[in-house]
Amino acid sequence: MIAFLKKYEGLWLFVHSPAAMIAAFLAALILIGAVFAPWIALVNPYDLASFSLFDGLLPPAWQEGSNPKYLLGTDDQGRDMISSILYGARLSLVIGLSALAIAAVLGVGLGLAAGYYGGRFDAIVMRIADVQLALPAILTALLIDGIARGVLPAAIQQDLRVAVLTLAIALSLWVNFARTARASTFVQMNKEYVQAAVMMGQHPFRIMFVHILPNILGPLLVIMTVDLASAILLEATLSFLGIGLPADSPSLGTLIRIGMQFLLSGEWWILWIPTMFLVILVVSINILGDFLRDVFNPRLR
Repeated sequence: MIAFLKKYEGLWLFVHSPAAMIAAFLAALILIGAVFAPWIALVNPYDLASFSLFDGLLPPAWQEGSNPKYLLGTDDQGRDMISSILYGARLSLVIGLSALAIAAVLGVGLGLAAGYYGGRFDAIVMRIADVQLALPAILTALLIDGIARGVLPAAIQQDLRVAVLTLAIALSLWVNFARTARASTFVQMNKEYVQAAVMMGQHPFRIMFVHILPNILGPLLVIMTVDLASAILLEATLSFLGIGLPADSPSLGTLIRIGMQFLLSGEWWILWIPTMFLVILVVSINILGDFLRDVFNPRLR
């Protein structure tokens, strides 16, 4: 068993990294809970018939006046907090992963092309990236969200909130992928296998996506984990500000925004439980990102 682990260095390092193992366990637990929320959750936050207003504002099970049925209490609408968090995590992860996929495809594609072709195309892509880097990601997402609100008809804006929010987050995160892919492509362009493929007359797209891309996946995977945490935080921030998802879509950011209304009224669990859940999720993903960075760059160990 030890010989097998040593053969795969990344797995060996993972087994000997308690922080990475705990982070992976927590992230996997949250992911499983989010995926199977319809079967695990006590109530469906989207279904008004599954909960009652008479159960509203019940404290967690360890406090006086609680109902053991609701382990972490209920919100003002009588929705079970665990159920709301599971569905909220589900929506936040769907938006985060979708935005990450769009940002990765766009950023890696532009970065590969900029590094391969260079010249004017490289200059244009990098100047656009530089301009976007001058703005915080939250401001970029706010700008794109505002443009979408102005362009789309009012009748369909509510139906497209998830799609608009996902696109806004994606367009605010593509720069990291583009810059990383471009820098890594410059390094690979000097390698013999790339020069041989060029001399053989292979199509540039084949050289970029078949030969170069597999050899630069290491740093891109690190960027993916970091940007996934950023995407989830961006969604939570936008929803908290009231310009992300509406109140009837219980993402983690929406739950925290609703909980802020009860911060000073004594119902602390409505705010702090979703907040701690979000913190655990983001920190776990960031720890895994740090671990992957150490695996792919031994000089940082």
